[in-house]
Amino acid sequence: MRKIISLLLFTTTLLVACNTSILSISEMDTVPSDVHIKVDPHYKLQLITDVEDAAYIVYQSNGTVSTDLLTEGDTLKVKLQEKNKKANVLKQYVYKLTLDAEHEVINVIINGKSVPFDNVASL
Repeated sequence: MRKIISLLLFTTTLLVACNTSILSISEMDTVPSDVHIKVDPHYKLQLITDVEDAAYIVYQSNGTVSTDLLTEGDTLKVKLQEKNKKANVLKQYVYKLTLDAEHEVINVIINGKSVPFDNVASL
């Protein structure tokens, strides 16, 4: 009986772990060279996709940027909020986005408004 319960507990844990989302976003301090080559400084918002389940969002802002991730069906919403804007200071923010297979659409929302990518590239 004890073995059966242990086996059921192990199987349940394994199934839950397989179903766990890997969805995440993190700011990159060091940008990989293959990503850096693809970045075009003339564009404000860029998406660079990787062959694996990752993408890079490049955003140029003259303020401090905070991020948040939301999901809605097959849409992944990346929320960027700008604060403390300075007129002559432009900073490039690069975020690594780890994706789930179930998300087919990436929607970037900057300061509450949906914004299209200026450039989309792949590695």
